[in-house]
Amino acid sequence: ATKVPSALQNTQDVEGYFYESPSGGQAAFWTCAEARESKLHTHPFDEYMVVLSGEYTVCLPEGETVLHPGDEFVIPAGTPQWGRCTAQTRTIHAFGGKRI
Repeated sequence: ATKVPSALQNTQDVEGYFYESPSGGQAAFWTCAEARESKLHTHPFDEYMVVLSGEYTVCLPEGETVLHPGDEFVIPAGTPQWGRCTAQTRTIHAFGGKRI
């Protein structure tokens, strides 16, 4: 019931599930079976992410940051972003608003 519909994903062919808190914030749990790149997008709220396995490269206009298991990153609201992940990457993203 909480599977993220593919039309709401910024990365093709990833599997995602979400949780919505009573206050309206959401968390998404993503698994990327194959190496992928997400499309350029922004959110009207802050985004916090942590890598559980694999490797995720956060791409922002000012540069790229490679994240490994245990690494965390915060993307401020309104920041243009995209990313790349290696096969078998798993991440958790917490949003300061309704993403899905």
